[in-house]
Amino acid sequence: MSQKATQTADASDTKSRRFVFVLLENFTLLSFASALDCLRLANRHMGRDYYVWRLVGENGETISCSTMTTFKLDGNLEELHRDDTVILCGGIEIQKATTKKLLNWVRREARKGLRIGGLCTAAYVMARAGLLDGKKATIHWENQDSFMEEFEQVNLSKSVFSIDGNRMTTAGGTSSIDLFLQLIADDLGEEVANWVADQQIYSSIRTDQDAQRLSVPTRIGVRHPKLSMVIQMMETNIEEPISPSILAKEVGLSTRQLERLFRRYLNRSPKRYYMELRLQKARNLLMQTDMSVINVALACGFASPSHFSKCYRAHYETTPYRERGSHATRLSI
Repeated sequence: MSQKATQTADASDTKSRRFVFVLLENFTLLSFASALDCLRLANRHMGRDYYVWRLVGENGETISCSTMTTFKLDGNLEELHRDDTVILCGGIEIQKATTKKLLNWVRREARKGLRIGGLCTAAYVMARAGLLDGKKATIHWENQDSFMEEFEQVNLSKSVFSIDGNRMTTAGGTSSIDLFLQLIADDLGEEVANWVADQQIYSSIRTDQDAQRLSVPTRIGVRHPKLSMVIQMMETNIEEPISPSILAKEVGLSTRQLERLFRRYLNRSPKRYYMELRLQKARNLLMQTDMSVINVALACGFASPSHFSKCYRAHYETTPYRERGSHATRLSI
């Protein structure tokens, strides 16, 4: 162990750090398990229970994750100690899991000055509770569009995790490992954190500067620099779409050359590809927010609800209204 790690461990010989994991209905198992395993391995390296943890939830008895596996809880939303660290574990259908009881509890514990983190989509809970106002945070890329629309006061990043004071958020999946390796390094030194990563066969430790999504060339399976540049411009200009002629000019191509490029590599026109990106964002907003259909249309670059509805039906074979209605029905079951 490094001198820093030895000093930190010696100074904490008589005291453990306690993490309280708040498991929300349909939480993502991978995010939770990744975090917990980091603590377990750190304890193994230290030869004692430097970290201890407790699993809690609203009913205090059992909770199911997104794989439908049931976990036995240690307790309910109880009063915590001032030096506890709260980790909210989110997943799918986070709006449904964000209850009034949970929000009141989170706000109460936050007033004590506790360190609070959110895994996967749990940044939504933190934002609803007002814990992220004016702070930097992140959330799973699939939820970013809806999050930005609802919480303009949060400085949302696309990084794998974010730490801003005593607030922590992750993008989900294996990003929990990156966050907890950072916490372990802060507590026990980088040598301990690196040992934990080696035990997990985790060879590429990411920082809060690393993006959560694959690069455009990797995602589309094509390594063509000009095509990647155009797609990147499309993805960052959804609300005010750019015409194909301007996109082509920006990368030094003619409109016809751009058409051929998209047809060759993506089997669709630039206009069609752009429309699919906009409709995908629209579907996310319909599913994840309470925005009106007309506001969803405007946020995705459609001038009128009728045009939006026509395009949506052509692509998804249903209307925006029916899509939202069927989703609401599924949530209520």
